[in-house]
Amino acid sequence: MSGQLILFGLLAAIAVVCGLCMILNDNPVRSALFLVMLLFNVAILYVTLNAAFIAAVQVIVYAGAIMVLFIFVIMLLNLGTPEQVIDHLKPQKVLGPIAGVLLVGLLASAVVAVPIGHGGQPLSTGTIGPFEIGLALYSPTNYWLFPFEVVSILLLVAAIGAVMLAKRRI
Repeated sequence: MSGQLILFGLLAAIAVVCGLCMILNDNPVRSALFLVMLLFNVAILYVTLNAAFIAAVQVIVYAGAIMVLFIFVIMLLNLGTPEQVIDHLKPQKVLGPIAGVLLVGLLASAVVAVPIGHGGQPLSTGTIGPFEIGLALYSPTNYWLFPFEVVSILLLVAAIGAVMLAKRRI
């Protein structure tokens, strides 16, 4: 069995555990944090597939911007008030640093184990101009432009709806 297969199995197991913890947790803030861990894990899986750009987008867009929006809505709706929160995770103070060290070790082994490009060469040898990425992403002829814009409008409507619901309760 190769090291990449073992790494994939370990990452897949961590993703399943994070997904289950996200679903089964009663505290919405902790569920959102488990979702952040899951999104980082997916980004590491992208790195193992030599898709560093998609991994960076995964971390910046989903684990960064979308999760800030989720946490903002949770805080705005006051779902995680101290009266409702009972701390059932006392061992997290010991298990947190251990999990952090394991995650850093896993990331380091992924960086060492995964070859970059073909035969040590980068995947692309051509140079990319400053506007080529923007033109490739947002060209009207691309099939992903419309779904991208629909998702952005859907997230905006969800944020406005959360604000309106919160204003009604105040």
